[in-house]
Amino acid sequence: MPSNKLNRINEDIRLSLSRLLGEVKDPRIHQGLVTVTRTETTSDLKYCKVYVSVMGLESEKDFIRGLKSASGWLRRELGQRVKLRNVPELTFVMDKSIEYGAHISSLLNELHVSSDESEEESDE
Repeated sequence: MPSNKLNRINEDIRLSLSRLLGEVKDPRIHQGLVTVTRTETTSDLKYCKVYVSVMGLESEKDFIRGLKSASGWLRRELGQRVKLRNVPELTFVMDKSIEYGAHISSLLNELHVSSDESEEESDE
């Protein structure tokens, strides 16, 4: 279980990266609404997995390539914003949890609508 210090560092990295992704000039990254859902940093602060979710994604491969090409700049800017002795190496992972949640919500709404229709038919 991560310590409180590591949790604070993860949250600082997540907030800083979410702001920095809006400043990246690579058009491959600006395909939709980009959200950094969470970060997981190793205890020695050398590596950091960044979980990214995108609504309205056109090409996942292009998006990941854009993030990899911008990772050096992101790491440098992250080092200036978050004061750490070692700035972790960033690895980007697609997180489909928001998209999955939206899909489940739409399925539940469809069930709710169909149950309302069946109640109206049984009343008649």
